[in-house]
Parts: sequence; C-alpha cells; structure tokens
Amino acid sequence: MTFTHLIPFLAGLLLLYYGAGWLVQGASLLARSLGLAPMVIGLTVVAFGTSAPELVVSMVSAFKGKSMIALGNVVGSNICNIALVLGLTAVFQPVTTSRIVITRDIPLMLGVSAFLMLLSLNSMIGRFEGMLLLGGIIAYTVFNYKVGLRIDRTGAGVTDPAAPDLVAHGQVRKRWVQYLMVAGGIAAVVVGADLLVDAAVGMMTALGVNEKFVGLTVVAFGTSVPELATSVVAAMKKEMDISLGNLVGSNVFNLLSVVGASAMIRPISIPGGFVHSGLVIDYLVMMAISALPWILMRRDLTITRRKGLILFGCYAIYVMFLILRS
Repeated sequence: MTFTHLIPFLAGLLLLYYGAGWLVQGASLLARSLGLAPMVIGLTVVAFGTSAPELVVSMVSAFKGKSMIALGNVVGSNICNIALVLGLTAVFQPVTTSRIVITRDIPLMLGVSAFLMLLSLNSMIGRFEGMLLLGGIIAYTVFNYKVGLRIDRTGAGVTDPAAPDLVAHGQVRKRWVQYLMVAGGIAAVVVGADLLVDAAVGMMTALGVNEKFVGLTVVAFGTSVPELATSVVAAMKKEMDISLGNLVGSNVFNLLSVVGASAMIRPISIPGGFVHSGLVIDYLVMMAISALPWILMRRDLTITRRKGLILFGCYAIYVMFLILRS
C-alpha cells in the first residue's frame, strides 16, 4: 500500500528528532559560551530549536505548493503540544507552573491564535500578513529577552537542562563542536523535513485522503516528536517539572514565525475556503484546547494525572473526529 513511503517517512522523523536535539544543545552551549544568560537561552534559543521541525516542514510544504500541509502542521502541532505532550507528560508526572503563565502567557497565545484566525477569514494568508506575523515574533522575542535579563539579574534565572551533561563531558569549551552541532542539526532538520513532506504527500495520494488531514495529524505529530519524547522521558525519570511556559512559547512561535515564514515564501491559500474546508473548526479546536490549561490550572497551578488524562482524551477525540470527517 504505502510501504514505499514508510521508510523515508520514518527516516524523516528520525532526522527531525535528532536534528532538533543537536540544534537545541549546540545553540544553548554556544549561547552560554558567548555569555548569554540562562533565562535568555531558554526563552529564545531553546524555543527556536524545539520549533525548528515545524518551521522547516511548513516552509518546505509552502515551497512545494502544499499550503494545507503547511497550515495544518501548525494548527495540528499546537493542538498536539497542549493536549498530547502536556497531557501525556502529566500522566507520568504532575506539571506545575507559575502564576504568570496563567495571567500573561496563555492569554497571549489565545490572542495570537485569534489574530491568525482573523487573517485566515478571506481564505488567504499573503506575504503582507506573513510580514505582520514575522514582526510579531520579533517583538515577542525582544520582549522575552528583556524579561529574561530582568529575571536573571534577580538570580532567578532558569538553567538549560541540556547543558550539564555536555559540560560534564568537557564539550562546552570546544567552540567548533558547538558550531558543528548547530550546523548538523539544521542540516538534519532540513533533510528530514523534505523526506517527511514527500512521504506524507505520497501516503496522502495512496490512501486518498486530503492534505489538510495529513498536515493536522501525521505531519503535526511527527514535528512534535522531539517535544513529546523529551517531556515524557524527563517526567518518567522525575528529573524536572516541565514548564508549561515553554510549550506555550513554542505554540506562539509556531503561529507567528512558522506561518509567517511560510506565507513569505509563498502565499498560503485555503482550497475550498476557510469555512467550507472545515479549517475554521480546527482553529476553534486549537483555541479551545489552548484555553484548557488555564481552566485546569487557574486555582492550584498544577496539571494532575487526572487532568492530564482529560487533555489526552481531548486529543484522542479530536483525532477520531478527523478520521470520521475525512
């Protein structure tokens, strides 16, 4: 059936997973060696690295004229990050966050989601809209940079969990290794994205499903594999409390930079129209699931195992709905 597409698809997933890991570790160590504060690294370098698969996959899809894969990948990844990654992580280990994530970061994510929905109403996200979105991510990054500097001066900066292991192995002092990790990570993500998109299109054609479904499910899950694997393994080892702020920041990055960059490469058109294609429903689901952590955490700032099951159940129901709808 689609066996000929399975091998390049799996190869693309592996390259995305390892490439994102190399990119995050290499960039974090390089930023440290250049004297950037740990909080700044977490809010900028790591956020970019974990969103690199979504960014490259959507850009490659846009370049190849597969606009619904490009857009569906972002919407599906954001749903996956909150409902699947956060939910499954909380099942292994309850997740705690700070009050500022509830009062500032989640409302900001919802506002950006609503803005993207507004831009999509005419069934086209053109280069001008893409420029607006890219401007938004620049403003968001500068804001986080300044907040990170202010927090770091108080001594409350966060550390990058990827760095200690590499420091222990003496790699942090080898600047050429850091550059090599960044370059290798970028190359792996780019090649992996190309393989993944081509294989996904092949499977789509063989199975007779539309590209929006593929973007919302298969590709979206594939680009969220680094976040999922890292979060679940860390929770199982009880080595950290996953930061909901990082997931929220990743979602904002996806909405602004991924869609913005893709639209700048080639305007994103929505075949059949925003409403008639059913994409409006997917946007509303994304916004509803993005609001769930606020609803579940507004009192005790914790996603318990039971709440994690609720999030995971929402993702399972959404995927079943997509299968029935397709």
